Amino acid sequence: MMEAQHTEAYLWRPILALCAELRARRIVDIGCGNGALCRELAGHGYGVVGCEPSAESLHFAQHGAPGLVFHRLGVDDDPSVIGNDNFDVAIATEVIEHLVRPFNLPRFAKQLLRPGGHLIISTPYHGYLKNLFLALTNSWDAHLSPFWDGGHIKFWSYKTLSQLLNESGFRIVRFIGAGRLPFLWKSMIVVAQKPEASEQLINGDLLG
Repeated sequence: MMEAQHTEAYLWRPILALCAELRARRIVDIGCGNGALCRELAGHGYGVVGCEPSAESLHFAQHGAPGLVFHRLGVDDDPSVIGNDNFDVAIATEVIEHLVRPFNLPRFAKQLLRPGGHLIISTPYHGYLKNLFLALTNSWDAHLSPFWDGGHIKFWSYKTLSQLLNESGFRIVRFIGAGRLPFLWKSMIVVAQKPEASEQLINGDLLG
């Protein structure tokens, strides 16, 4: 069976290591695409649910892993059909750079995470050295190609992604570079934590 592209397998090792470190049991993969990461996580014993707005990608996911649960949902939708406060970890790999309304991603994840749960986001890395390298090698046109249907519409740095998550009520826990050489990373992975129940009470954030 032919699979949809962009499974981003180079991200699997650090994400699996993070899930083990966080002692996750139940995971929701937001924007799961063809379900490749869901299958990898399930193969390591995690309980996984996938969310994907594309009917074509969802077809690949469901046929590739008929024993897993997938929902046709995007971050602009209401996640309550899955159930609230149920997941230890929410993962969104290479999703946020495609979103017109990026604040909807942490909002969606926050509703699904238990108090104290973690959100893991990956997105293409942009930093001073990488940006300079792209400029010196005249690679910006290829890097920012406008010809990719459904391509990247927002470009994130650690600073701007941290601001998005902080303003959404998350606490930044960890930053990891993935793929290629240090500071020329292909992607960055940011781990953030939803407040514990006691913190939500203090902050008046009972609705998550």
